[in-house]
Amino acid sequence: MKKCLAVVVIMLMIGMAAGDVFAQRSGGTFYIAAPYGGDFFSLDPHKSSRTQDYLVELNMNRSLYQWDPDQNKPVPALAKSVDIAEDGMTYTYMLRDDVKFHNGRTMTADDIIWSYERIMNAATASSCSRYVRAIQGAKEYEDGEADAISGLRKIDDFTLEITMAGVVDPAYPLFRPCAAILPQEEVEKDEAAFGLAPVGCGPFQFVKWVKGSELILAKFPDYFEEGKPYLDKLVYSVMPEAAARDIAFRAEELDATIVDSSQYEAYLQDEVFSKNLVEVAEMYTRNMGFSPDFEPFSDKRVRQAMNYAIDSDLIIRKFLKNKAYPAVGFLPTTSSAFDPQAQGYTYDPEQAKALMQEAGYEEGFEFSCIATSNKSWGAEVVETLIPFLKEINVTVDIQLMEGAALSQKVFHEQDWDAYMWSLDSGPNPLQALRRWHSDNPQSGGNFVRYNNPDYDALLDAAAQERDEGKKIALLRQADGMFREDAALWFFNYNKAIIVKQPWVHGIKPVAVEHMYQDFTNIWIEESSPRANEK
Repeated sequence: MKKCLAVVVIMLMIGMAAGDVFAQRSGGTFYIAAPYGGDFFSLDPHKSSRTQDYLVELNMNRSLYQWDPDQNKPVPALAKSVDIAEDGMTYTYMLRDDVKFHNGRTMTADDIIWSYERIMNAATASSCSRYVRAIQGAKEYEDGEADAISGLRKIDDFTLEITMAGVVDPAYPLFRPCAAILPQEEVEKDEAAFGLAPVGCGPFQFVKWVKGSELILAKFPDYFEEGKPYLDKLVYSVMPEAAARDIAFRAEELDATIVDSSQYEAYLQDEVFSKNLVEVAEMYTRNMGFSPDFEPFSDKRVRQAMNYAIDSDLIIRKFLKNKAYPAVGFLPTTSSAFDPQAQGYTYDPEQAKALMQEAGYEEGFEFSCIATSNKSWGAEVVETLIPFLKEINVTVDIQLMEGAALSQKVFHEQDWDAYMWSLDSGPNPLQALRRWHSDNPQSGGNFVRYNNPDYDALLDAAAQERDEGKKIALLRQADGMFREDAALWFFNYNKAIIVKQPWVHGIKPVAVEHMYQDFTNIWIEESSPRANEK
């Protein structure tokens, strides 16, 4: 048997049909859970590094590009058009002339240049520097070797030229919420104060932050998309506990929330909730990485045997309660380079035994696996492998550790046999696969030190290819080669789920991070208890 996963996104939304019938309605207040911590850290996007902050910041700000969930890729947000030079490295942006900051000033090319230089200024210590570094001269500016980023050139107030350091599509690094365009004068008034009460150019403007409780945004009346946003007010309620979110949603105190695995089954069985789930395969691949220094794992046949020996589908159904999608390869089903014809490893214990015998490990071996306490991809998952591995005479010793300790080991140390973790596998498929390029060291994310010249050649060719169809074909070939070499046990892709109330419209499946919901197009019906609340 072979499994072929063709479903990219599952959406169970009763509101979609209603949305086709009724026109969008303006007004009202929307409450959504902020689930990723006990508070927000900073509202200065250049200094934020947490998903919890980005949920809010992407609605207060705009980056040069923004993620379009309908096209499943980043698209221009602040430019009317973009011209690409023959070299594939220089981009000329005809900027919108109607973008206003919340202080009333019109955004110009100077604001984009200043924002990127602030990100690359070492004093800012921005985690976003890894993205802006893709611009020519950004690294030299960061290192203090230049007074400006050479790849940024203002032609006039509404025309900007950006030259990349290589043949890189700027849409992927520059759509990030942390790459938001900010007004210099507001930031420089008081940087610390800006992080508490920011000014952006997005559809919503800051109103109030009640520490540890909620963050309130209001509609920005001069937002450049006419008639939008529809909502008058947007409230992020801090709720790190899944049980608290469940109670609040059932009491209709929340209009939408992320769904935890502990609630998923119950929501599926609920007559109303089951019709209001929005699901997506997020671009994270859960996997077990095999160290090449552990002798058995240096043999491809053993690594393949590990993949055949484990019934991933059963673990997903029984242990994860179906809150995951079986992995086919490294690239998730929502990746633009995912091959719908690709066939992953299936549960085949006899094939696993044959490969072990062929490799000379019929008697098996014992290995250790480092893992965190994460219930979706940690030590408890590794425990479920024990009976499957026993069938091929393999035993595993689980070493539980904190996430920071595991990160230190896989990035910088080699005294481990295997790790169990979740890795970013998008949104740019070329960058995702370059993790495993031999030029990328262990400290850069190639934890298993994968080295295959043929794989490298495919990625190098894809990096230079201007034809999108040919590039995708090369990337699919590379992903297939990596799957064949079985440098990992390919477990699953995260199934992220948002449940919404029946009166909510416009929530979309966002593969880069499902909670990155752009509220520009989200609206509520008159039946909402907060339909007329301002």
